[in-house]
Amino acid sequence: MTVSCLSEAIAHHARATGDRPALSQGDVVVTYAALDVLLDRAAVALQREGLSVGDRVALLGEPSVEYAAAFLAAVRAGMTPTPLAPSVTDETLKAMLDDAQPRLIFSDASQSDRLERSEGAPAVVTLDGSPDGKPWLDWLAAEDAQPVVEAIDPATAFNVIYSSGTTGVPKGIVHSHRMREGQMAALSGLFSPEAVTLLTTPLYSNTTLVTMLPTLRVGGSVVIMRKFDTRAFLEVAQKHAVTHTMLVPVQYQRLMAEPAFDAADLSAFQMKFCTSAPFSAELKSEVLRRWPGGLLEIFGMTEGGGICFLPAHLFPEKLHTVGMPAPGSDIRIINDDGVEQSVGETGEIVSHSEQMMIGYNNRPEATAAGRWTAPDGRAFIRTGDLGRFDAEGFLQIVGRKKDMIISGGFNIYPIDLEIQIDAHPEVVEAAVIGVPDVTWGETPVAFVVRQPGATIEAEPLRLWANERLSSLQRVSAITFVDEMPRNGLGKVLKTALAEMAAG
Repeated sequence: MTVSCLSEAIAHHARATGDRPALSQGDVVVTYAALDVLLDRAAVALQREGLSVGDRVALLGEPSVEYAAAFLAAVRAGMTPTPLAPSVTDETLKAMLDDAQPRLIFSDASQSDRLERSEGAPAVVTLDGSPDGKPWLDWLAAEDAQPVVEAIDPATAFNVIYSSGTTGVPKGIVHSHRMREGQMAALSGLFSPEAVTLLTTPLYSNTTLVTMLPTLRVGGSVVIMRKFDTRAFLEVAQKHAVTHTMLVPVQYQRLMAEPAFDAADLSAFQMKFCTSAPFSAELKSEVLRRWPGGLLEIFGMTEGGGICFLPAHLFPEKLHTVGMPAPGSDIRIINDDGVEQSVGETGEIVSHSEQMMIGYNNRPEATAAGRWTAPDGRAFIRTGDLGRFDAEGFLQIVGRKKDMIISGGFNIYPIDLEIQIDAHPEVVEAAVIGVPDVTWGETPVAFVVRQPGATIEAEPLRLWANERLSSLQRVSAITFVDEMPRNGLGKVLKTALAEMAAG
């Protein structure tokens, strides 16, 4: 049977294989039949609150089955789920809520004291049943409730995802139903009804939705971890015979360092995914060697546009790249003047596909600034990443445009230096930034995490790296740190490193 959208797909699976687990966490298991009923009950309750198609519904709390169900119910009712990161400051949270203007907030006890309770503030439903709002189970409509079916224009907002940007207030990225459904259709071929997908990243993240939504669309099972932990990951993966997972590079790094990893039975794995942050060739190689199943790196933006796929298990000689553009993706390299660059030349990566965001919420200027118009008039997303294509069409990322170091008038790409320092056997990870220099304008400095028990000191490591770098790339200083500052998705916060360097 052909279904036209995610909600229809869930209803179809409820009728066809209703006893199959759809969502689970710990001892809590929700079958497709139960999920379909639950979504109807929540959709009716949302309509009872006076919400209608297009209204925003915020989600703020820890990952849970109820959180996922609330998100899906809002989609079914034609409302726009807007998940928010619990880790942001109170000031940033207020700014996001002011920007999103939700009519209702799903929350839990971990966030209860952060929400406004004044007259006119959005209603709060507590997903964990805590008393600082309407408890989820009490709030739901009756089990036989049926929502009013309203037509949903494909251009209507499916969700708003706030960027995990490292500076300033996150921007609300608005995805339409057309975009999300097209994205799910494009990725669904990577899953099957027998798929068991383990979610380890936050439910407010687009990284998580990229695997959760296609799994549910094809009738697979989604297992939710409340918090990532290497031992717990291995235990859950074995218990549920997990076939698919999405991890960010730092999670792969921690799993490879887990003493219990090689003893774990991970033979059920079919495909592992990675996105959101630079993934070193050395780490990819180690994952391929020690972990059964394929490894697919996905390069793309939450804003949409083209994506690149690197099936690392098929192209072991291309692990230093992020792969080739996926079907339907148009990815180009431009210089600072907006002129397209040739193969081998470095510039900003811009991308286009049918899956493009509507824009940034309430920020038309930022939306316009984030686009490049091709000679044929099509709009491309400006990624802010610098890269180059090789002769075989594989894309290599060389860094963020804002992170590029200009020293003595020459461009230095931090990744080239980081790769070299990472190659030292006593180094876990390096991050290079530019700091002001009276002679050169900027000079590269490196922050390094050493292997446990390492004895290498900063100056010998600096000399070792510089012997292997060109005369224009020399690292001027190295600082050892216990761990890198990261955002919620494991991306290194180079702004925090710059503050450390300035201090």
